[in-house]
Amino acid sequence: MLASETLDPQVPPPAPPSPPARRRWLIWAPVLLLCLAAGGWLGLRYSTTGRQAALATGYIAHVTCSCRFVGGRDMASCDTDREPGTEAVTVTEDSTNRAITARVPLLASRTARFDPEYGCTLDPP
Repeated sequence: MLASETLDPQVPPPAPPSPPARRRWLIWAPVLLLCLAAGGWLGLRYSTTGRQAALATGYIAHVTCSCRFVGGRDMASCDTDREPGTEAVTVTEDSTNRAITARVPLLASRTARFDPEYGCTLDPP
């Protein structure tokens, strides 16, 4: 059999092998999910909700610091001073540094420190 008899001029040559679709998904799926998560977080952080969270954490940190260290009340008593709608803000106390930290998970965090001369002041954001 001759080489000219085995090659049909009307049949195109075979395409080079491409990576399987599953391997492509294993590469691109995590990248896509990471981009979507980062975009969602940035969108939420710099939206109206993110700004309200930053405002609420600063307010709650300052009010709780004043209640705790200026007023001399305990934390359970200071929790009654919170405004309605601030339930998402968590408050932690650092009694050795005389500081109160308020947080909204993944969005905002503010710390207020007590100084005997100036009272409670917020740390810069």
